[in-house]
Amino acid sequence: MNPQRSILYRYAELLASCKRARLTGTRGADEIFALQVEDCLPSIEFLPEKGRVIDVGSGGGLPGVVWAVYRPDLSVTLLDSVMKKCGAVKEIIDALEIHNVEIVCERSEDYAKTHREIFDMAGARALSSAGVTAELLSPLVKIGGKILTFKGEKVNDEISAVNGKWKILGLSEPSMKFYGGDDSSRCILTWEKVKKCPANFPRRTGLAGTKFFWE
Repeated sequence: MNPQRSILYRYAELLASCKRARLTGTRGADEIFALQVEDCLPSIEFLPEKGRVIDVGSGGGLPGVVWAVYRPDLSVTLLDSVMKKCGAVKEIIDALEIHNVEIVCERSEDYAKTHREIFDMAGARALSSAGVTAELLSPLVKIGGKILTFKGEKVNDEISAVNGKWKILGLSEPSMKFYGGDDSSRCILTWEKVKKCPANFPRRTGLAGTKFFWE
């Protein structure tokens, strides 16, 4: 096991043993490592050459912790709105002595108002549908940057629902890269940030998931 995987296995052990907050639905270090940590590894190739990245709705720290371990040259922000989760993840990060991570406890809509278009990449895992995720992430990323999310078998339906209106958010059409084998429906969905996100985004908290920007 290489040094990065060794650190991440220890991370899985700490997630499994955490009593302060429920950080993952999977129990046991082996299962967390195999089903959660390793699932994030294909996203490493999309990371920028340098700069700042943010994991939105980070929860227990995935994929952001994986990014930080494999790319110590990047500044990684873990953003989540649940205080208990943020506190628990901070304890884990401190225990692992990972020094390129900042943990922020705030709603993404509020954080984007004060940290607008400063990141080179924003990513999310299991946050929401592709369209809602794009709305929440685009205001955080600078022109020339990228947004990324993990998707499964419903990805084509989620893309079709938006009806090609990604440019409203300053984004390109999405690209898909499947992983996990020939029979897998898992994919990484990415967009390029091609122009500034309009000033009316982010909208007020919770609106992205109830009044869709493309309708």
